[in-house]
Amino acid sequence: MKLLVTGGAGFIGSAVVRMGVAAGHDILVVDKLTYAANLDNLEPVAASPLFRFEKADICDGAKMRALLRAFRPDAVMNLAAESHVDRSIDGPADFIETNIVGTFRLLEAARDYAASGEAPAGFRFHHISTDEVFGALGATGEFVETSPYRPNSPYSASKAASDMLARAWGETFKLPVVVSNCSNNYGPYQFPEKLIPTVIASALAGRPIPVYGKGENVRDWLYVDDHAEALLLIAERGVPGETYNVGGRAERANIDLVRMICAILDERRPDAPSRPHESLIAFVADRPGHDLRYAVNCSKIERELGWRPKTPLEQGLARTVDWYLENQGWIERIRARGFDGERLGLGEKAPARAG
Repeated sequence: MKLLVTGGAGFIGSAVVRMGVAAGHDILVVDKLTYAANLDNLEPVAASPLFRFEKADICDGAKMRALLRAFRPDAVMNLAAESHVDRSIDGPADFIETNIVGTFRLLEAARDYAASGEAPAGFRFHHISTDEVFGALGATGEFVETSPYRPNSPYSASKAASDMLARAWGETFKLPVVVSNCSNNYGPYQFPEKLIPTVIASALAGRPIPVYGKGENVRDWLYVDDHAEALLLIAERGVPGETYNVGGRAERANIDLVRMICAILDERRPDAPSRPHESLIAFVADRPGHDLRYAVNCSKIERELGWRPKTPLEQGLARTVDWYLENQGWIERIRARGFDGERLGLGEKAPARAG
């Protein structure tokens, strides 16, 4: 396929690009290169003739139209988004602009492209979203594709709005839209402000590992390469008008997840002065609107498209810890770009993202 991937220099987007190029897809990455985007994430495919990059903002409708006309993709995969809940609480304006206005501009550009007659048969607009749009669950139950939307943070509200726009453009303008909603991703190349890299970096530095509340919030954890495989499958075979939930079938309370990471680090770094790393856990004041539990039922994509999560949580966490241990230079280059340790979750006061 020819794929136009927005947000392709980010954590999930770059995993899609690396896997897509390896599978033989011709990929144009469009990314504004905001703070969490990183061209280092694309270095493994940078020399491939199947890869090209364009620095651009999805809010620039004219630019999006021009890129679609020039590249003529089989599918647009929209992964461009502001995605950190804590940042959305501190400053929601960027989330409204990118996640809502940007999605609108991109949908309009895709609508023009589809109506022009230049789009190939089977063209799809794949909008990638999150399970956080559904709000919070109690101790039981799972989100399904028809669960009502009840977002509780500025981030999840902005993603819910973008999902509704995508659905409306499909219904009203017959744009061949497919939507997917995923659970919490983890794995290599994740920006260090998120929970798992924060835990790893804090533990390695011998600093307190901050955990919100009592660490009782539960998330379903999805290894990023498993998610990338699902997204490429949806872009190719997803049915326009349908929504697919993508989950890891790996629920854990945050405190249990943190302890699992600490145990892996104890094995990898047996001589560390801060061992056992679990002793570094420090509970901090909870954040506003913190959803208690998410759990994703991914039976539909398993049944209809034949995808299943492959990576057990224990194995995925071990791979992730090993990658960060082997790629300290990747983090150092992020620091060198001006993101200090506290904002990255590497300092003593920074709270870990809990989902």
